[in-house]
Parts: sequence; C-alpha cells; structure tokens
Amino acid sequence: MSATDFASLPQQNVLVKIEDGIAWVSLNRPSKRNAINPGIVFEMVQVLDVLEADDSAKVVVMTGSGDAFSAGMDLKEYFREPDAGSPIARERLNRANSAWQWRRLMHYPKPTIAMVNGWCFGGAFQFLCACDLAVAADDASFGLSEINWGIIPAGIVTKSVAAALQQRKALYYIMTGDTFDGPEAEKIGLVNFSVPRAEMKPKVVALAKKLMEKNPHVLRACKMGYHYARDMTWDMAAEYLTSKLDAAKFRDPEKGAVKGMTQFLDEKSYRPGLGAYRRD
Repeated sequence: MSATDFASLPQQNVLVKIEDGIAWVSLNRPSKRNAINPGIVFEMVQVLDVLEADDSAKVVVMTGSGDAFSAGMDLKEYFREPDAGSPIARERLNRANSAWQWRRLMHYPKPTIAMVNGWCFGGAFQFLCACDLAVAADDASFGLSEINWGIIPAGIVTKSVAAALQQRKALYYIMTGDTFDGPEAEKIGLVNFSVPRAEMKPKVVALAKKLMEKNPHVLRACKMGYHYARDMTWDMAAEYLTSKLDAAKFRDPEKGAVKGMTQFLDEKSYRPGLGAYRRD
C-alpha cells in the first residue's frame, strides 16, 4: 500500500494505525459507545480494502475507542433516519454493512482478532463472531438486549450467535436479554480468552505475533477451509479440503510444505507441535 492509500482514510469514525505488523482498527464514536452508524459502515469498507493491500499489516485487530467495543447498531442514525429517506440509500447502507461485518471480515485474507475492551451488544456480535479470534477484558459487558426493545436480533446477529455458541447458551441470552462478562464469554466459547483489562493488549499482541510466525498463504487457506467445510456434508468436505490442500501447496510462494517436510524428515531440525517450521 502506498502512503497515498493510507492517507485516503478519513480517520474519523474509524481510526487505524499500524505498529510492528499489527493493524489496530478502532471504532471511534466513544460518546455513543461506538454504536454503528453509516459513517462507521462506509469507513470500515474502505479500511478493509486499504489494509488488505498493505504488506505492513500482517494481522488486523478490531476494537473500540474509549470504554466500549460497540453498543451495536445506532437506532437513530442506522435505522430511523435511513428508513425515512430513499429506499435505494437504505439498501446501499445495508449492503455496505453486510460487506464489512461478515462477507468481507469473515473471509478476510489476513488474520483478524477482536479485542473486546468494554460494551459489546447486539449488532456488535456480527463482527465479533466474524473475527477469527477474540480476547475480552474480564469486565467487558456482553448482551443480546433486542428482546427488551420488542425486536429480535436481526441482521445476521442470530446466525452469528448460533454459529459461535451451543444452542442452550445461545437461546438463553437471546430469549432473556441477560448480560454477561468476559469470563462467561470465554466459558461459553464466544471469546478465546478473558483477561484482566491491564493484560488485554499484551495478550492480543502475543497472539498476533504467534499468527505472524505462520505461513500467511497457508494460514488464509486454513481459515477458508474451515468456514466453507463446516456447512458441507462429510463427503463434500473431504473432496473440497483435498482440493484446497493441493491448491494451497501449488499457490504457496514460500513452498511451506516442502520446507516443513525437509526440515522434519531430512534435516531433523523441526518437530511439529513445538513451533512453526523455519520460514527463512
């Protein structure tokens, strides 16, 4: 990515900085607990496009400015105001929101980590679940509060929660609107780790560095294989993953499979399970 590309980012509703291979992407409406409005939607589409082409961004971390990850959708700016305007503008907004929150983010070519630093409600579950991995602060607050507003968790919130949680847990929080904290989010499988707030960023950095040690081409193939295979039959998945393996080997510029095999079988310098093969 050129400096011109990065300079094109508004850095208003979404802040972006790159440090040591990590792209820190922060929703930036702290006074509204980072509730998602059209400004965030359209800027996030642009941010994901720019970061995809930036070789210095190896891992993308999604978080929120201030004391919230995101309070979900902005009821006034995302729903009421667009509903009163042009149907075409409303449709474009919905398409853009779907584009960044799950169509792009779930299948993003780079590893993604959600760093849940505070409130995470409703629509925020869509992009939380779309990220590959997630770390939460112990005192973060999660909730599917739509039932209390007389509505259902729409968009793809319910789909996201159903994919991430066991049925009893998903239905409990959808049907009661009860809130829960970081340790509970880890217990039910919504996040990978819950840690004290002071340890959250170091934990995310360590996790990002671990991902950066891996072959980026194969890492992308791993996550794509998972997302597509999980909804296939066993026979379809076996055929797809075999083809995916062959394609990954063929297209990998590092020829990682050859390196790993050589280091393990011939050089006796690599022991699987104890670390990544040497990528030099």
